[in-house]
Amino acid sequence: MFESIRKHSKIAMFLLFLLIIPSFILVGIDSTYFSGSSPVVALVNGHEITQTDWDNAHRQESDRIRAQQPNINAALLDTPEARYATLERLVRERVLQTAVHKAHLVTSDGQLARHLSEIPQIAALRRADGTLDIEGYKALVATQGLTPEGFEAAVRNELAVNQVLGNINATAFSTPAQTKVTVDALLQRREVQLLEFKPAHFTAKVAQSPELLEAYYKANPAKFQQPEQASIEYVLLDLTSVAASISLNEADLRTYYQENIDRLAGKEERRASHILITAAKDAPAAERDKAKARAQELLEQARKAPGHFADLAKKSSQDTGSATQGGDLGFFARGAMVKPFEDTAFALKKGEISDVVESEFGYHIIQLTEIKTPRQPSFEELRPRLEAEMRQQQAQRKFAEVAETFSNTVYEQAESLQPVAEKLGLKVQTAMKVQRKPAPGTTGVLANEKLLTALFSEDSIAQKRNTEALEIGSNQLVAARITAYQGASTLAFNEVREQVQKLYVSEESAELARKEGEARLAAWQVKPEAATGLSAPLVLSRDQRQNQTTALVDAVLSTKTDKLPTWVGVDLNDNGYVLARINRIVPRETTDASLETQRQQQYVQWLASAESQAYYEFLKTRFKAQIKVPRPTTSTEKN
Repeated sequence: MFESIRKHSKIAMFLLFLLIIPSFILVGIDSTYFSGSSPVVALVNGHEITQTDWDNAHRQESDRIRAQQPNINAALLDTPEARYATLERLVRERVLQTAVHKAHLVTSDGQLARHLSEIPQIAALRRADGTLDIEGYKALVATQGLTPEGFEAAVRNELAVNQVLGNINATAFSTPAQTKVTVDALLQRREVQLLEFKPAHFTAKVAQSPELLEAYYKANPAKFQQPEQASIEYVLLDLTSVAASISLNEADLRTYYQENIDRLAGKEERRASHILITAAKDAPAAERDKAKARAQELLEQARKAPGHFADLAKKSSQDTGSATQGGDLGFFARGAMVKPFEDTAFALKKGEISDVVESEFGYHIIQLTEIKTPRQPSFEELRPRLEAEMRQQQAQRKFAEVAETFSNTVYEQAESLQPVAEKLGLKVQTAMKVQRKPAPGTTGVLANEKLLTALFSEDSIAQKRNTEALEIGSNQLVAARITAYQGASTLAFNEVREQVQKLYVSEESAELARKEGEARLAAWQVKPEAATGLSAPLVLSRDQRQNQTTALVDAVLSTKTDKLPTWVGVDLNDNGYVLARINRIVPRETTDASLETQRQQQYVQWLASAESQAYYEFLKTRFKAQIKVPRPTTSTEKN
């Protein structure tokens, strides 16, 4: 049959064509036919946010953070909590965008122009005549991968979105009386006396026997689990490993030396003195003209007696910082001074005096006093640095190509990591007793939750095949496989006898401490005069906790004080029990007017933040925002 199909392949293809095309016409081709479907992770106003949207947003956010903080641990950016935070930000953006659209909020050309003029990097591109350096502006926005049109569209959108919650923030207010009521309650102080019931004091009273310990062991099997663990091997591809495989050409190294010697030798520095006649950028034209005329007069005096430039600067310069030094500004390299001043200083010859130079500070007369040209190191001196830079640059260019080979090889030869290691000159590394969750203190590859999730998937455990190539950082790919797996199991009683005893005694001691504390509380509430053993009085407040636990401070400050003294008991779980007698409310310390003003401002900020959050929650409800994936459980919540 197959031989017949091979002989008549054209006829077979035509028949298949007739069968397949009508199905597309009748059913249609879904947008996910070629790209593959992506699960929906959230909805906003009926519009879907897919897993792909989420992944792309998190990748962009991670890249942004890595660009700002190059030394950050990449594993911190890929935790379930960090990824969920990205999804929440994505939903927030969509909700606010929807609000902008529904409310027809727009940013006018005037608003856009004012905002752009307030950005320091753009303001610095203004020429003396007020026009904008267009080429410089294009280069500036290009650093963000945008055209001027794209950048301005993004800014317009940002300003429109800011109007949604910005108006809420702007209208928040509180009277001094309202602030005082809230702040007084927040900073209230209470005098208390304490009595602690520590578990350690009750250890000797805990009844112990083999039967009790074994019963405790049987009642709490989860506490004596040997977690699942695996022996694994993995291969890491990063820029360092790619760079190590690169062979450098001697001729290319020497060419690179010649092209970069000026940069590698260091920057030329110049020393100059100046006389400044100040004139604000926004000063009236007449005032600026007067300042310029004065600078012109001083220029003529300086050129008549160049050797007395310092004396003239001391007498006439309005730059108070340098005038006392005869106008001396010391050595500086390019980029240290405002552009008009820098361009002039680096165009002068030693000893020359410039014409009057206008900058945003006013009018300068510059005398160049020294030029410090760095020594050019030889090729051999710079060879290690040249090799490192060239390897890094070539590795950057080559990484994408090698990454594709890496990804394809670990997928196509999924039974072993040895083929990809041999092909790319990488090392197969091993690790023992790896668990589904990284152990405390673990760093690097084995702390990456994405990798651990892939390793402990059902398919990986059962088939022991390579995981896919996973991106765990900027220019970092890893693939791993399980070589041996041991499932979770309850350890035998004899193996954990000491642990059982320790936990049993600890819990029973804490329980005895709690019962004793509750008994004393009940008795002393009836007969307060019988209270003994209380500590010396101390004053507790939310901002002065006196080394007490949050649970105790919160309990003391939330207890009703209609009748004083009053009592409150606090269960500290494994840390026992504490009994507090609240004696009196201590008046808040008086503060100066400036601190009260700061507290008023802080309270208004809190109020604005709360109102903004409440309005955002309203918008989420209005636009039916829904996150379909569960929030990850934090370690605190688990405990």
